[in-house]
Amino acid sequence: MKKWTPYIAISIGVLVLDQSTKLWTHHTMMPGFAGEIPLIGNWLKLHYISNPGMAFGIEVGQTGKWILSITRLLIVAAMGYYIYYLIQSNYKTYFIRCLCLVMGGAVGNLMDSLFYGVWLNNAPATAPTPWLHGQVVDMIYLDLWEGPLPAQWPLIGGKYVSLWPIFNIADASIFIGVFAILL
Repeated sequence: MKKWTPYIAISIGVLVLDQSTKLWTHHTMMPGFAGEIPLIGNWLKLHYISNPGMAFGIEVGQTGKWILSITRLLIVAAMGYYIYYLIQSNYKTYFIRCLCLVMGGAVGNLMDSLFYGVWLNNAPATAPTPWLHGQVVDMIYLDLWEGPLPAQWPLIGGKYVSLWPIFNIADASIFIGVFAILL
């Protein structure tokens, strides 16, 4: 069990930090611009939104949400087995730690989908059941850039765009883990 401890600590640490910030956000902040809290100037803020779909707010509908939740559950299970296999094989510590960051974030977002519809009563009114239809709580707002793209750019030129991702600790952990693996 000793060789598992640092890896389990990474995933559980991410999960605890993620869930505590989501619950704090849900119970203390007003959703939308009314509850926004500036942290660093105008570009880093806390901004509470609920995401009913998947990454980047992509809507999947009620059937799609059910399928997404089950798929997330299967991926987390497969990932857990893969991490177990790598630890047993004495694979590179750096790679396993990166996967544990991804795993902690994946479990955090999975918990939102599976349980928040019941725990936080945030499932859409049209959901057939609150189970598996919870909305992910996002709160870290990076207001990077907003404006029109140069008209000369093919296909997207002249369009007005906003580069302002809103995400959570789980999303950040997944991004950092995958980015570190790619490095």
